Amino acid sequence: MSEYGYIPEAPEQSFGNNKGIFTPKDIYDLTRADKYTNYGQLELIETQTAISGDSAMDFTTLGSYNVHFLIATNYKGATDGQILNLRVSDDGGSTFKSAGYQYAYQKGQADGTFSEVKTTSTSSIAFASGESGTTSNEIGNGYVYLYNLLDSSKYSFATSHTTANDNTPVFETRFGSGVYPTSATHNAIRLLASSGNLTSLTASLYGIKEYS
Repeated sequence: MSEYGYIPEAPEQSFGNNKGIFTPKDIYDLTRADKYTNYGQLELIETQTAISGDSAMDFTTLGSYNVHFLIATNYKGATDGQILNLRVSDDGGSTFKSAGYQYAYQKGQADGTFSEVKTTSTSSIAFASGESGTTSNEIGNGYVYLYNLLDSSKYSFATSHTTANDNTPVFETRFGSGVYPTSATHNAIRLLASSGNLTSLTASLYGIKEYS
């Protein structure tokens, strides 16, 4: 029997045009050959882990994607009440924009407290939920989608959903969006605490594959 369940000859496979009964090995081989239809697949760009005392975490290689996906885990700042923030750069990470961001998000806590947080002028986009504490279980985790970073004709947008045990300590969740409202090629991003250094953080940046 030939590949993909066909007798006697397998058809030519291409993205958007797969035919046959596929084994796991078939799917693996076709995916590696960029011929298997799998919309929205994530492609890992880089994973970083902060060393306690790092002032920030920079991603300076973004590939050529229109949409990026970033996961942050085990975030803690050096002092209580520090939120993880995000900034963009238009010079490959030599400098990062420190003014002109806007964001809005909803904040909900396990004690029943809900509130809206918003600003039209700030130094970064608030990302990871939780004014994280400094004890072992008071950490923030979450993800953010980043749009149009490399498109010089569009604003750079972010939308995130995060959770944490804050420094009260009370479980907390946040979801919302932000923007850097200047059209430019933003080819690097920075994660940093709202004040002070990082104590712990692991972050993975992915590109979402597109097909024409």
